[in-house]
Order: sequence, then C-alpha cells, then structure tokens
Amino acid sequence: MWQYKTPGIPDENFLRDDHVPITKEEIRTIQISKARLCSGHIIYDVGCGSGSLSVEAALQVGKTGKVYALDINIDAIKLTRQNLSKFNINNTSVIHGNAKDKLVDLPASDVIFIGGTGVDTKQIIELCHKKLKTGGRIVMGIILLETLFSALQTIKKLFTSVDITQVIISKNRQLSIGTMMLSRNPIIIISASKSRF
Repeated sequence: MWQYKTPGIPDENFLRDDHVPITKEEIRTIQISKARLCSGHIIYDVGCGSGSLSVEAALQVGKTGKVYALDINIDAIKLTRQNLSKFNINNTSVIHGNAKDKLVDLPASDVIFIGGTGVDTKQIIELCHKKLKTGGRIVMGIILLETLFSALQTIKKLFTSVDITQVIISKNRQLSIGTMMLSRNPIIIISASKSRF
C-alpha cells in the first residue's frame, strides 16, 4: 500500500471518521522525525485516534519492532484496526481503555507518542516517563494551550533535551478562479529524551 521508506502517507489514503481525530500527514512526518525511530523499537501511540501515526511508526520500526496503539474511544479503536488492516500492518497491538490503567502492563518502550490526553496530561506523562527506557524519546502533538501548559511543566521536570516546535500548515484548495491556501490549526510538537543519568 505504501511502498516508500519516507513517512507522510497522504491523509486521503486513511479511512476516516468525522468523530475521530487524525494526525495530519505533515505533522506525522515531523513527529516521526523527532522520535528518531529505529528498526526493532517498541513504540506506544497514546491517544491513537485514527491510527495514522501508529501505521507510520509500525512501518518505520519494521517486523522486529512493535507498536502499542491505545485509545479510550471505542470508535478510535475500531478505526485504528481498520487502518492497520488496510496497510497490512502486523506488528501492532490495539488496546482499548484508559492509558493510565493500560500502560502499566506494557513492556518498556523506546519511544512514546502522546496525543489527545484530556485533563490527565500530567499523570500520563509521568507514567510514560516510568515506562520509557533510558535514552528513550517522548513526542507530543498539542493543540490546546491548557494541555501545553500542563505538558511543559511536567516534561521540563522529567526529561532532557526538550524541544518545542510550533507548526502551521496551509494546504491548497482549488477555486474556479485560482488556487487559495487554507491554514490548518497550529500544532505544537514537544519532544524530549529520558536522561541517561
């Protein structure tokens, strides 16, 4: 389905649901880059939504890697499973439930993607810090300022090499008189490493 090594599967290639968020292709490529994925890595995708990031991560870590996609929304779980099937992804487990309950039983992770945390951002980041291997990476895609405030306070206490990037993407729309550019929501991407010391 996606025969390229580079990330950035077009959004229209994914099955969609208006009630389930999708991480857009340009944001996915940046998040994958910030994660510094390698073959064999163990990945968590917390708040997996449509599963677009899980699909991209699974392709990057290969057959020796493993992705755990988690979401509290049953519609997101169903859609993630459908997208994994569409892309013939076999190295991913999809888990329905609250991340605070489900992360505890997972194996230690090399990289954790976090999105859609709601009001328990601080607790989820703290739990993810415990589950990350030394030197592991955390990558968050954030839309809400309240989430950003909570996430930054927690990440700066627990992680090193904190990087904050704001991304504003505009995409073309063809009109009868020409082409216009439409801006999407600004996204703030936080990435950081778990200290080796």
